Amino acid sequence: MRVAGLADDGQFDVVDPVADRTMDPAAPAVVMVACAQIAPVVGEPEANRRTTVDAVERAAAAGAQVVVLPELANSGYVLRDAAEATALAESATTGPTADAWADAARRHGLVVVGGLCERTPDGTVRNSAVVVDASGVRAVYRKAHLWGREAEMFVPGDEAPPVVETAFGRIGVLVCYDVEFPEWVRLVALGGADLLCAPVNWPYYPRPAGERPAEVVRVQADAAVNRMFVAACDRVGPERGTDWVGGSVITDADGFPLAGPYPGEERLLLARCALAEARDKRIGSLNDVFADRRPELYGPVLGTPPPAAS
Repeated sequence: MRVAGLADDGQFDVVDPVADRTMDPAAPAVVMVACAQIAPVVGEPEANRRTTVDAVERAAAAGAQVVVLPELANSGYVLRDAAEATALAESATTGPTADAWADAARRHGLVVVGGLCERTPDGTVRNSAVVVDASGVRAVYRKAHLWGREAEMFVPGDEAPPVVETAFGRIGVLVCYDVEFPEWVRLVALGGADLLCAPVNWPYYPRPAGERPAEVVRVQADAAVNRMFVAACDRVGPERGTDWVGGSVITDADGFPLAGPYPGEERLLLARCALAEARDKRIGSLNDVFADRRPELYGPVLGTPPPAAS
């Protein structure tokens, strides 16, 4: 229950934010979403491929219909230099990792969203993610916002994030640092995503005792302000001196965690997600997170002047 607005008598109405929603009849029913919080090993692509496929198999056995894997799941993250990244990069559509994920998706009738080190047809190396279903690779997304030393290894993407219509709903994809840019996340929501899947690798930084990881808080905010489900899949396992948050989390469209986080543990997270809720952007009876937008005022965010005062 939450305060939704003023009633006729001037008092605040307390309204159940879900009870008065009319769900889209074409929207998917409840979907089982999984995040596989695994421990890839840098420089071991064959072993990592086996680890990811095993994780998909376990998720399928548990009833998962959408499985999210971490960022750079084929190569590992802490790459020494551009030469190592190039040596580990592979095609995102015909490479061995994409083939293995597509085979698993076909066998189990599910969707896999995973991050990989990609070599594009023109030879550039990208930090990418793919959406794969029983028909094969449906979309390739190249990370637009590079973190830390990633710019030494990867060329950033410059195409809008895809939203893919699948058998289980509309799935959008971003990679790690991308989710910290609200404008970029909003593009996914405006594209109609029911579920945002984000392969991530979140390096561990100290935080005050009792506090949730800030990365998890940002994912919850992304979900709430856009009223869409989010599944962010992190990793664990020390790698060349780097430790990880292990903050995988699956949130509902109000931003509340349905599963996770489980810091530091290899873990398969599972959550039943009523994705139809993401197609209704109302908050109570008086507000709507899309209809209440005023894009004409947001010019400065895009570097354009605000409207003249009237």
